[in-house]
Amino acid sequence: MVKRLRGEGRTLPILILTARGSWQDKVVGLEAGADDYLVKPFEYPELAARVKALLRRSLKAASDVLVLGPLAIDFSAQSAKLDGAPVELTAFEYRLLEFLVKERARVVAKQELADYLYPHDEDRDSNVLEVLMGRLRRKLDPDGTLAPIETLRGRGYRFTLG
Repeated sequence: MVKRLRGEGRTLPILILTARGSWQDKVVGLEAGADDYLVKPFEYPELAARVKALLRRSLKAASDVLVLGPLAIDFSAQSAKLDGAPVELTAFEYRLLEFLVKERARVVAKQELADYLYPHDEDRDSNVLEVLMGRLRRKLDPDGTLAPIETLRGRGYRFTLG
């Protein structure tokens, strides 16, 4: 499972909790892509400390710039560049881009995007997301040559760069 997640480009922190405690098992788990390995039985304070350390490292890693073809996204600055030129994004456009990029290994349903962008707005217009998606596409692909966001009818959207 760890190899599959890493193969899909997932960067979430992974801590293996297991009863298998030989050094060979640990090496296999860590080389598969796990960030840490904890053998049962363990003390809760140790587990909590390891989870906190993983979160600190993952937050630091999230501040890095992710480059996907001609697009560079700086998560800490909440900005994007296309071929080195800044892309002027509204807060909603940036949040949409960030969500699609972080979930690029899968198809994201329209409802899931709407819930992410407008978590407290129960009476939202379904056309708003489509307008927002159109604006983001035009900003990321002004020439119409990249097609960075794919629409899968009846299923949702998928980010295709990278």
